[in-house]
Amino acid sequence: MLWPPSDARDWVVLTDAALPVDALNAWAATPRAGAVVCFVGVVRDHAEGREGVRAMTYEAYEEPARRVMAEIVAESRRRWPDLERVALLHRVGELTLSEPSVAVAVSSPHRDDAFDAARYCIDTLKVAAPIWKQEHWEAGSDWALGEQPIRPVGGPTVVAAAGAQGEG
Repeated sequence: MLWPPSDARDWVVLTDAALPVDALNAWAATPRAGAVVCFVGVVRDHAEGREGVRAMTYEAYEEPARRVMAEIVAESRRRWPDLERVALLHRVGELTLSEPSVAVAVSSPHRDDAFDAARYCIDTLKVAAPIWKQEHWEAGSDWALGEQPIRPVGGPTVVAAAGAQGEG
């Protein structure tokens, strides 16, 4: 089991172990934080153009992925200087339906910063980290559709919900 750092303000992990979602939420809460925002991405039963997905395998170019993850956390701290704790955890290996594949936690004195920073972290991770997913369904396996070229951390991010260019 992964354990959160006891004395650090940042927690960046790329692992094949199960993500400690409950511990993550507790770790992010501090006496100074009035807001804790946690996002957990889980394996679902469908993907772009594919139904019946049964599992996913995540692969990463490990050292560059860890470096990019740390850069994302550092950039979030630059953009929102009052953040308390920031965590970015990603799983590699084969995961079954409903298993957490990625987790982000951000705490801050105020909710706006926590929400904005958490969204920045997950959106930037999706476009900047060299992490890929392979989908498995009854008829076979293949790499996920809709993958994009990797972008630099400081550049603009795509905000999926808005379908528009995010802040850069």
